Amino acid sequence: MTIALAFALFFMIWWLVLFLVLPFGVVTQDETADVVPGTPGSAPSRFNLRKVFLINTVVATFAFAVVWTALENNWLGTEPPVEDAPAVLRTAPPSPG
Repeated sequence: MTIALAFALFFMIWWLVLFLVLPFGVVTQDETADVVPGTPGSAPSRFNLRKVFLINTVVATFAFAVVWTALENNWLGTEPPVEDAPAVLRTAPPSPG
């Protein structure tokens, strides 16, 4: 896996995980009985974006490590086995001299 592919994969996983982590631990204004006029009662009363990003980064890093390991070890079967390759691809390249 190239470094550019690794960064792109981590970025995509990070965004997907963000939408999974975002609703956890949210306390709404209805629950605290402190609804600010002009906002819906379902709006968060206290929202810590830094905490959400930190938790998200930890979870995304773990998910990326699992995906990277699966790709590197061919657990998903994305690379054909060598014995299934055509004979031309199985032979060693000719020596330069």
